[in-house]
Amino acid sequence: MSVRQKNEPVDGGQRKVESLEPNREDPTAGYLSTEQGQLVDDTDNSLKVGPRGPTLLEDHHLREKITHFDHERIPERVVHARGTGAHGFFQVYAPMAEYTRAAFLQDPAVKTPVFVRFSTVVGSRGSADTARDVRGFATKFYTEEGNFDLVGNNIPVFFIQDGIKFPDLVHAIKPEHDREIPQASSAHDTFWDFASLMPESTHMLLWILSDRAIPRSFRMMEGFGVHTFRLVNAAGKARFVKFHWKPLLGVHSLVWDEAQKLAGKDPDFHRRDLWEAIDKGDFPEYELGLQIIEESDEHAFDFDLLDATKLVPEELVPVQRIGKLTLTRNTDDFFAETEQVAYHTGNIVSGIDFSDDPLLQVRNFSYIDTQLTRLGGPNFTEIPINRPLAPVHNMNQDGFMQQRIKVGRVNYTPNSLGGGCPAMATMAQGALVHYPEHVEGTKLRARSPSFKDHYTQATLFWNSQSDVEKEHIIRAGRFELGKVASLDVRQRMIDGFNKVDHELASRIAEGVGVAPPPKLGAVLRAPTPQAAAGVAKGKASSRRSVDRSEALSMAKTVKNTIKSRRVAILAAAGVAGGELRVVRAALEAGGAHVQVIAPHLGEIKTAEGDMLKVDASLLTTASVMYDAVFIPGGAASVAAMEENGGFIHFINEAFKHHKPIGASGEGVDLLLASDIQGVDLADPQSAPPLLTDQGVVTTRDVSDLDPFAQALIASIMAHRHWDRPGAEAVPA
Repeated sequence: MSVRQKNEPVDGGQRKVESLEPNREDPTAGYLSTEQGQLVDDTDNSLKVGPRGPTLLEDHHLREKITHFDHERIPERVVHARGTGAHGFFQVYAPMAEYTRAAFLQDPAVKTPVFVRFSTVVGSRGSADTARDVRGFATKFYTEEGNFDLVGNNIPVFFIQDGIKFPDLVHAIKPEHDREIPQASSAHDTFWDFASLMPESTHMLLWILSDRAIPRSFRMMEGFGVHTFRLVNAAGKARFVKFHWKPLLGVHSLVWDEAQKLAGKDPDFHRRDLWEAIDKGDFPEYELGLQIIEESDEHAFDFDLLDATKLVPEELVPVQRIGKLTLTRNTDDFFAETEQVAYHTGNIVSGIDFSDDPLLQVRNFSYIDTQLTRLGGPNFTEIPINRPLAPVHNMNQDGFMQQRIKVGRVNYTPNSLGGGCPAMATMAQGALVHYPEHVEGTKLRARSPSFKDHYTQATLFWNSQSDVEKEHIIRAGRFELGKVASLDVRQRMIDGFNKVDHELASRIAEGVGVAPPPKLGAVLRAPTPQAAAGVAKGKASSRRSVDRSEALSMAKTVKNTIKSRRVAILAAAGVAGGELRVVRAALEAGGAHVQVIAPHLGEIKTAEGDMLKVDASLLTTASVMYDAVFIPGGAASVAAMEENGGFIHFINEAFKHHKPIGASGEGVDLLLASDIQGVDLADPQSAPPLLTDQGVVTTRDVSDLDPFAQALIASIMAHRHWDRPGAEAVPA
């Protein structure tokens, strides 16, 4: 294996040469040099004629440095421009030979390296992380048979059915053409004009308006392959498959007010969260799930498997969890890795193949075309982050930035002068042999009749949501359409939502100045070809469907851990250090990360006279950056915070966003000084040992804080407490 050389200063100013991992360099390990390896004695002053004279053209170090700087930027991605990435590995739980011959899905002892990139779709590189948007979830598996890219999203369906509409969708949802606003937002006329004229988008719109579009973190969102693919085993038997990523921490979200405030308080919130979690050893984990469908069942559902605006309900086809993805290492060079990584839906390995999904088919063309522009030519596969671990041998040559040095005189196939090499491989040797699908038909521009039902699954999604989730969808609809100036567009969208659910449409209409629509009868659904054939023969339809799906709601997600949750402890001079230490220790033992927030950085003196390190000042942080709040006692500390409107706002805001709140001793008085309402607090006269109401945990008795700490932990596990009737009235 060829290696990069490392330069290190040694005694006498000589350079020692050591091997280093390929394509990775440590700038702290040696003297400054040019790109050609020449040592540099001064990089602060250009070469001049005298100290005040003109700069000389012969200063090659200056020219190299400035030229490289002038060309640092490459075009950002048209979509998914803002993202972050991490390295990790994937391990399968058991051999999957029954379903696929893909080698990386056979041996549980093998750790397949991966690089995962998370992203928003609409915004530019400079936009905020927490915009209401789809999130990309793209995984590059560096398998022994070549790279496999699972290029998915955190939403299992998409806006359009045929890739020919993708340019129109992106043009409509991006900043408006004449004014270049708004940034990273779908809340504007051109997008909703497009959506109102594209009923196939209706299902996706419900997901976008839901809390799935504002995830708590990349570590707490699902991932989906979106399309239907094929698995093919060694015997050549094929089955359809849908890919899922299931986060072990559960699926959790922000609330909309919180997401908007985070865009200003910390626009890097999701990227920072991922980096810090990995840095602290809280490695994000996701299980790979498969929905496997026999080819004989291709037409067995009340939707078409090839329609990317539809999902397969888990009640009809359960998700089999077959392995785990673990992210263990942050990037060393954001540009070289995250910005230059090139994903492609067409990067598959033997045993995984495509379906005829018309959106997938166009994506298979689009990605390579995009990389040619972004990364400067056809040799982007030789960039280290894109380079497969499997050996590469072919007759491709030349082009911008070719890095492989090919030996010998032969650069064509077939040949005899090169011994006929490289030779052809067989399927048994791991060659990618496509599934021999039989296809025939008339060449035409058309859409299958089985793609024409645009409302049934939108209604399924709506019916599957909890009451709180439905309320959030309605508010999101009012916000989005409330930003649309065109009454005609708003009216069309209300008419479209009315075909999903009358309450949904009527409630949104109330907030956007549109007359409530009339209630409709049942919406007719287009039958699948198999069902249509059965009806034509006088048989009852045997299409499989469900009216509700628990998997589509976040209400019953994982709520059994506080691992990696961020808890703010509010304190000032005179804080009860003993109370703080006991509760902090319990939270950290459960895996939470605790920060002491005070009026200033540095240290504060506790009531016991000890010095306590402050982690963040009130000025530079906010409740929206934390999952929970704890206020320990200490009369002087509480009195100081009662006089500081910032602390009162912190509590009000956390309560408004339905977050867990705990207070012990005199800390309860700070809650009484806030604007929170509708919950029972420990009255100083009666002093009950412990009160837990709507996620607010209080105690006046500090002689034994363990029950309080455990009650607070249980409250944090619940993530949010939606049963707070007074939350909306809190001024925050």
